[in-house]
Order: sequence, then C-alpha cells, then structure tokens
Amino acid sequence: MHTPSTFDLAICGAGPVGMALAALLVQRGQSAAGIALLDAKSIEQAKRDPRTIALSYGSRQILAEAGAWPVEATQIHQIHVSRRGQFGRSLMDREEHGVEALGYVARYGAVVSALADVCERLGVASLRPALVTGSVEDADGVSVQIEQAGAASHLRASLLVQAEGGLFGQQPERAVSRDYGQSAIIAHVHVSAPIDHRAFERFTDDGPLALLPQDNGYALVWCVPPTRAEQLLALDDAAFLARLGAAFGSRLGRFTRTSARLAYPLGLNAQAGGTARTVAIGNAAQTLHPVAGQGLNLGLRDAAVLARVLAQDSSPAGLERYASLRQADRGLTVRVTDTMARIFTGSAPTQGLLGLSLGLLDAFSPARRSLAELMMYGRR
Repeated sequence: MHTPSTFDLAICGAGPVGMALAALLVQRGQSAAGIALLDAKSIEQAKRDPRTIALSYGSRQILAEAGAWPVEATQIHQIHVSRRGQFGRSLMDREEHGVEALGYVARYGAVVSALADVCERLGVASLRPALVTGSVEDADGVSVQIEQAGAASHLRASLLVQAEGGLFGQQPERAVSRDYGQSAIIAHVHVSAPIDHRAFERFTDDGPLALLPQDNGYALVWCVPPTRAEQLLALDDAAFLARLGAAFGSRLGRFTRTSARLAYPLGLNAQAGGTARTVAIGNAAQTLHPVAGQGLNLGLRDAAVLARVLAQDSSPAGLERYASLRQADRGLTVRVTDTMARIFTGSAPTQGLLGLSLGLLDAFSPARRSLAELMMYGRR
C-alpha cells in the first residue's frame, strides 16, 4: 500500500505514549490519514517485548479513552511501603480511594498490542521499521529523514512529536540531568507465601526494591549500585534468591524461583522545551528513576493533554499552550521522584529517618491520600 509523504503530524516513537497520542487524536476527531507513526522496531518485535510496566489508575482511564482497554493486567489493590530493618510503614488501599485498583501490572507487549490494534483499526499510518535519521524545521513544517530497508527517504509534517526516549545512559544529556549511581535489576520471581494484589516498595541500604504482583509471582525492580548489580547478576539462581530474601525480608515467605535477570542504569534526564513545530513527550521529555513508577504514567498524561490541545489548535500556538499546561504536573512529578530517589539512596543518617516518616505518613491519612492520588492521577 502506498503511504503518502505529507502529514499533519509525525510521531517519532510508536511505543505506548506515541500510539496513545495518535489514537486519542483520532478519537477526538482528527483525521487518521493526517497522522504518521514512525518506529525503528517492527510491530512484531514490539508485541513480543516481555518487560513489565506499572500503570496507574489514571493511565487506565487514558488507555480506555484511546480505546485500548482492557489489556491483560494484574490489579494492585494495596501498596505496602516500608524500610528494611526499621519500624514504621505505610499501607495504601484502593478502598480508601473508591477505585477498583490503585494501579495495574502489565506486559509492555500487551499494552503495545492493544494500542497497535486500535491505531490500525482507526487507519493511522504506521511506518515501521523505519529509522529516523534527522529532521529539518522551517517556517511551514518539518522534513523528517527516514531509512527503511537500507533506502533513504523523507516525509513532510506540519508538526513533529518526539516520543522515542530510550534508556538513561543512551540519551544525550538534557537541561536537568542526574546520574544516581544505581542500576535497576529486573526479573520475575516467585515466593512461598504471596499476598494477592499487594505491591511492595521496600527501602534498603542499597536502594529501593519493588515487587509488583504479576502472573502468580512478582515483577522485581531492585535498585543497587552498579558494582553490586554486576555481582548479583553473576550469581546462580539460588544465591541470587538468597541475597534477595536477605534484602527484602520474610513478609512473602521464601523466594523460590527467578527468571533471567537484566540490569540497566538509572538517572534523571529531563528537558521540556521544544521549538515552534516540534515537541517532546514521554521519555523523550523526561526519563525518571523508577522509585515511584511514574515514567510511563507521566508520559501518558503528556499524550492525553497534547491530544486535547491539538484537537482544538494544531498550530505552533497549540504547542505553546501544551507546554504551559504541562508545567505543573511535569515539574511536580520530576521533583518528587528525584527527591525520593536521592533520599532513598542516600546516607545512613538520611535513611534512618525513613521509618519514622513512613509511620507518620500512615498515621496522617490526608497526607497518605494526597501522595496516592498524585501517583494515580498526577497533578490535576
């Protein structure tokens, strides 16, 4: 099928954030024929991606508006936050907020598959695999250079959205950048005494350790210094599970099984700015520490607001309005995540205050509700 070379909007990065933007725009009345999705991965590669993602309740609402819900996911009914080896903890519960779940744990591939099906049904043009090699902006639009199957070509768009961020460490440094000196170890683990629908955020001497309920086990995100990550990756499964049990404790019994383990570097890399005809959203605008699980959720809120604005004004003035509307939510989420990451990977005296702080948070329900609502919905 012949793909036109001129579009109203080109979206570079057809992950969940980019595809959600395309679907939301068409749902709001924009012409699907005027939108192009570009991604270096084939859709088959993206659908097979086994990574685990945490979706907030607000993100579930956004995906539903886009027509991409339900997806196969495990509900989070409670979030247990604690400090290893100290008294004090906080427990957030869905009943306190009147929602079916505080969040959801899903496979990246499952979310991509649902959004890809929606975009295909709506008629959004998808150019993949297509490597974006450059772009040139002028007064009337943006020319995007692409490479497909070794052949160079280009397309023209009135506006360009950059929605492909990549991992920290693979990105150029942005205006706000911080290397936390940590790596995240990810795996899927099983325990002897699971608690249905309860997620855990455990703060250890090395850094935060999260367990998210999924597939009769837990998705693990364990943040540790890079040298410690190398040591843990080199262990056999039995030794790794023993170290994990020592770090997390016995709330879930014994750790009995683990999948293959991977690690990636952690940092903050954020820059909200754009140009008259380009804008960055999602990881392309802000890459965050996973301590609060806000990276993808913040990106989906970017997509929702941008779709609402461009459906009314798809001009450079619309991009200016979008930037203004996103300042509060983006700024607060970046600051809260960065502060949490630095405190929870900080010195022993700082760590020593965590148990007391968590106990006070649990005792003061308005503060606990405010934090939970920020995690679910962002700043509204």
